[in-house]
Amino acid sequence: MQCPYCGQQQSSVLESRMTEDSRAIRRRRVCEQCGKRFTTYERVEGVDLVVIKKSGESESFNREKIRKGIVKATWKRPISMSDIDELIDDVERKLRQRTSTKVKSWEIGNLVMNRLRKLDAVAYLLFASVYKDFQSFEDFEEEIKKLQATGIINPSQDDGKDET
Repeated sequence: MQCPYCGQQQSSVLESRMTEDSRAIRRRRVCEQCGKRFTTYERVEGVDLVVIKKSGESESFNREKIRKGIVKATWKRPISMSDIDELIDDVERKLRQRTSTKVKSWEIGNLVMNRLRKLDAVAYLLFASVYKDFQSFEDFEEEIKKLQATGIINPSQDDGKDET
């Protein structure tokens, strides 16, 4: 396994354990060159998923692309990397349970948004603003009203008056 810090090919496994869902093995490693530690995950490689983009082009499913989008949306939010990994695992599991190996990009986006909506409303809005291509403040306002209607967020009780 290549060290992400120095690129050395030799590393030693310090600890191995199953993830909570038993779908992967988490390994803590130490680089024999620089001595830094890093984590790797070993997963069973399932059937390759093919993502059909809006343009009609096809590309292989890429967990890292989803991770980057979620990390941007959850930046400075109280969401841990393990929450993000769990979200991505759940999305990938749902995609792999389907009968078809081809999935439209909007389906992936909807799965991510549904999970983010339950996890953190602000992160959901940030992700949705890019995914749904919000163009104005009104787009945000409309999405907030939808969240309020479903009870995910409550309208502000603050009337703007300071009671002190």
